Amino acid sequence: MDTDRVANSSDTIKTSAKKASQRLTPEIVDEVDRLLAGRTRDIRLSADLAGLFRARSWSSTAKIIRAWMAWVIVLDVLTLAVNAVLLSPGSVVPMLAPASILPPVALAVGAVFLKPRPLWMQDTAIQLGMFLILLSVALVAVNAGGEYYERHLTIMIFVAVTAIIIFPIPLKWSMSIAVFALSLYLVFQLQNPDIRTGSALAGALFFASGVIATLVARRTANILAHKTFLLELRDRARLAELTDANSRLELLARTDPLTGIANRRWMMETLNRAWSEDLEPMKGVAILMCDVDHFKQLNDSLGHGEGDRCLVKVAGIIQSSLRDERDHVARYGGEEFLVLLPDADGQDASTVAERIRSRVEAASLPNPSSTLGPYVTVSIGLAAYKRGGESVSSEMLQRHADKALYLAKRAGRNRVVIYPADAREVQR
Repeated sequence: MDTDRVANSSDTIKTSAKKASQRLTPEIVDEVDRLLAGRTRDIRLSADLAGLFRARSWSSTAKIIRAWMAWVIVLDVLTLAVNAVLLSPGSVVPMLAPASILPPVALAVGAVFLKPRPLWMQDTAIQLGMFLILLSVALVAVNAGGEYYERHLTIMIFVAVTAIIIFPIPLKWSMSIAVFALSLYLVFQLQNPDIRTGSALAGALFFASGVIATLVARRTANILAHKTFLLELRDRARLAELTDANSRLELLARTDPLTGIANRRWMMETLNRAWSEDLEPMKGVAILMCDVDHFKQLNDSLGHGEGDRCLVKVAGIIQSSLRDERDHVARYGGEEFLVLLPDADGQDASTVAERIRSRVEAASLPNPSSTLGPYVTVSIGLAAYKRGGESVSSEMLQRHADKALYLAKRAGRNRVVIYPADAREVQR
């Protein structure tokens, strides 16, 4: 029980470490270190790292895409409104059909990014959606005709460029958007009766240079985002290692290395916490001081190795004899153990103490040099504080339990002495 309590003292840290290192296998950590050791421009995420990156960035990516889709719907409506003012009704009406394609497509793409979807579905939604959106803007240009023909195709290029710049998506998706936009621009410009073929090609090349520059910027932004992500993963891995090491050190600092139960330091901290809280809601609190009888003779006759095994077994017996998770046991020093029994009166504590004493005796652990018999026994001093009684500090209660233990030793060992009632009997 107390081994678990000592471990639980660092549970919060361990949980943080576990979250920090979640899904970071040694292979992934090695891959992160390898990529960060190279040049930034050469960073290429593996499939596992790409999956982690998408999982981390999906929420922000989805918000950006949904916001852009809302913006393009507003732009579509505003464009129609401006055209309705500037153009005659006969020119505006043909624009309505192609313009009506855009809002439902944009809404559908936004709906796909309302929650995480398979990668192929996101890919399809972006590429098909962007193609239809760009086609809608281009068809509006065709139907507008005249000076608005080229103007609306330029708007289409603008729409595509904003998507390439803003969407934090894989580069190949951005390249598809660029190809859609330039292809539509060139095809519809070649059909524009108001410009020559050379002018259409020149315009396409002009916009292509700008789109390519945008793609280069998008690639750079992606690489920098990937590097930031890799640095974050490396920091998480190092934090997990450091936290785990600190947890182990904390556990070692609070655990007796031989018996595996709590050590004296941890017990003193527990006692201080217990007394800093209000003891009144409890019916009392008790301390047991348990000492292995004739332990020096055991070491002298059987050796220190057998003595260590004896202490481990006695610690286990004490631990198994406690009532529940409320009780605590620690190796106080040498062959001495301290037991804290919160919410226990003298009768409860006496029952636990006698259970410990009898179980140790029944375990038949060898101690051939003991004057009490061939087996290991323990003496126990008990001191209890009863609710409503005279105030007592943890140090004073320990001294009382220690005095009761001394009297138990003097009275013949292998017994439980309660302070002060039994103490007076022993002194007589």
